[in-house]
Amino acid sequence: MDSKPKKRGAMENGDTGEDSVLATLIGNGDDLGPLVRHAFEMGRPEALVHQLKHILKKKEAEIEELCKTHYEEFILAVDELRGVLVDAEELKSDLSSDNFKLQEVGSALLVKLEELLESFSIKKNVAEAINMSKICIEVLELCVKCNTHLSEGQFFLALKTVDLIDTNYLQNIPVNTIKIMIGKNIPIIKAHIEKKVTADFNEWLLHIRSSAKDIGQTAIGHAASVRQRDEEMLERQRKAEELNVSGLGDVVYSLDVEEVDEDSVLKFDLTPLYRASHIHSFLGIQEQFRRYYYKNGLLQLNSELQISSSQPFVESYQAYLAQIAGYFIVEDRVLRTSGGLLSADQVETMWETTVAKVVSVLEEQFSHMDSATHLLLVKDYIALLGVTLRQYGYEVSSILEVLDNSRDKYHELLFEECRQQISNVLSNDSYNMMVMNKDSDYENNVLAFHLQTSDVMPAFPYIAPFSSMVPDCCRIVRSFIKSSVDYLSFGVNSNFYDAARKYLDKLLIDVLNEVVVTTVQSDGIAETQAMQIAENIPFLERSCDFFLQHAAHLCGIPVRSVERPQASLTAKVVFKTSRHAAYLAVVNSVNSKLDNFLALTENINWTAEEISENNSEYMNEVVFCLDTVFSTALRILPLDALYTVGCGALEHISNSIVAAFLSDSVKRFNANAVMVINQDLQKLESFADERFHSTGLSEVYKEGSFRSSLIEARQLINLLSSSQPENFADLVIREKSYNALDCKKVASIVEKFKDSADGIFGSLSTRNTKTSSRKKSMDMLKKRLKDFN
Repeated sequence: MDSKPKKRGAMENGDTGEDSVLATLIGNGDDLGPLVRHAFEMGRPEALVHQLKHILKKKEAEIEELCKTHYEEFILAVDELRGVLVDAEELKSDLSSDNFKLQEVGSALLVKLEELLESFSIKKNVAEAINMSKICIEVLELCVKCNTHLSEGQFFLALKTVDLIDTNYLQNIPVNTIKIMIGKNIPIIKAHIEKKVTADFNEWLLHIRSSAKDIGQTAIGHAASVRQRDEEMLERQRKAEELNVSGLGDVVYSLDVEEVDEDSVLKFDLTPLYRASHIHSFLGIQEQFRRYYYKNGLLQLNSELQISSSQPFVESYQAYLAQIAGYFIVEDRVLRTSGGLLSADQVETMWETTVAKVVSVLEEQFSHMDSATHLLLVKDYIALLGVTLRQYGYEVSSILEVLDNSRDKYHELLFEECRQQISNVLSNDSYNMMVMNKDSDYENNVLAFHLQTSDVMPAFPYIAPFSSMVPDCCRIVRSFIKSSVDYLSFGVNSNFYDAARKYLDKLLIDVLNEVVVTTVQSDGIAETQAMQIAENIPFLERSCDFFLQHAAHLCGIPVRSVERPQASLTAKVVFKTSRHAAYLAVVNSVNSKLDNFLALTENINWTAEEISENNSEYMNEVVFCLDTVFSTALRILPLDALYTVGCGALEHISNSIVAAFLSDSVKRFNANAVMVINQDLQKLESFADERFHSTGLSEVYKEGSFRSSLIEARQLINLLSSSQPENFADLVIREKSYNALDCKKVASIVEKFKDSADGIFGSLSTRNTKTSSRKKSMDMLKKRLKDFN
């Protein structure tokens, strides 16, 4: 019953929940914007205004209540303020009385003070006038001093004087006319100094660029002298070491490395550059001068990197490379001594540009060169250029790599030159054994290339077993080694012995051996010449050890390291093979000569009615030819080669005899022809046996003989002369007596062997009761050979 009136009362007083929330927000100082916006959006702004008015009335009531509560305290505070006002009035009266008394006492003192201040003012003006005069005098003296420096060309001192006036005096000059005049002339003087210094610098720049070639040539020449001195010292040291190793001496050389200051070797004046740089720095335009110097340097460098088209590169390369070397030697000095005029990055950029251009030029020029000598000269100068510039910190490996990349081209040119020289040597050789009449000849042609077969000096005149082509070719190879090492040295790779050995091997195999083999196998070579060439080859093989030692010596490799068997050249094996090829060429030459006499199809009457008791004329010529060949071979060739040549010639004759029976031009033959060939073959066998024993071959080849080379012809003649030819069909008999014969060849030959139109061995059966049995045997052999085929 009581709750309803309370609720209504609350609503009448405005104390709704919304009023409480609104009051809380206002008390907290919160933003009422969202609440107002919401009221208008809901269409109830009047309610909000009513609530706000209600809250206002409530707050006014609270304020009024607060004032009533503290009313007595306000009254007390007002009373205290009235007491303070009385005290203040009394203090003001006291201060006014004291001030009047002070004014009366200080009036006289104030007059004296004004007089003193006036005296001080006069003194100050006089002092200022004196000081201004001194300043003007000092400034004018500095101006005179500056003019003196300018007239004497001492621009830096003049500039320092101008800067001193500008910094310390200009703003303090009391005379405005002097101040304006000096201030106007200071920029003019600075501009004059800059212009004059720049002109001097440009003149110096032109001079130093024109002197760059001389600077580069001097530096490269110094590097060449140092290299030569080092090579001579190393050569003496190597010789001393070899003497120590061989026990012939105990002298030891030490390699003294002399440190040489490159700056003391190359003298060129950079004073104008330093002066210009210092003055531009003093003027505050150092960066402008840096850009100016760098730009001019790039323009000059681009000009120097261009190749002259009016002169061959072989004639201009030294000036071209020396100019580049001089340019970068100067830039290195500038980088190290000019105090930041050039940066390391700028020099590196210029150097990289130069390397790219030089590499391109060298690659193109090398590709057009057709002379190994020219290529070597250019390479040597480039190597010296690399040594020179490396001392100044420049990376030259890319330039030196061009040399390494061109070494195949160089050696190909060298190979062609050596090929031509060797061909000329072989074409001009008489192919007679060399005769040496004095020890100097022996030393130059035998000992110089380790060709001696004995350590004992021979008696003179000495007949060498080789012809003049051997020492002549050795000289060519020795010269090649020197040229090869000269090119390979001072490149990117310090260990170039392996490359020198590779090119040496290639020369010996692809050039020397090839020319020799081609010559000995050519159609125009006589068997005597071929024999001498074949005998020369072992001495070329022997010289390989000398060539390898010579290459090692030039490369600075201990000779003992190449004396091991595994370190030998491949060319030695190739020469061994070529020696056998030369022997085969001799055999082919002899066989070709024998073919002129072995025209059996023309020299033999294959259907003769009678048997001649004398040997055929062609066989006499064959034997005479063989006798000449054996005599020559015995004089020139060793016994093993003689055996090879003899066996080859006799085997060729044997093959020719068998081929004659198989020839299409021989349609038939009879027993008389077989008997004639048997007589010829017997003579040949007798000659072969005699020569085999007289030459001493029987002592060497105890299990062999020349007769064995005629085995096929002998077995064929034996078969055709046999009374029981059918035994050839028996495997056991064939393996024992006819193992060199081919069944198909025998079948073809037997078909041609006829003595009459209706029989075989007819002539042999005349006056012989065995005719019919032989005929039957041969018929049986034919049949079995047909079955066999």
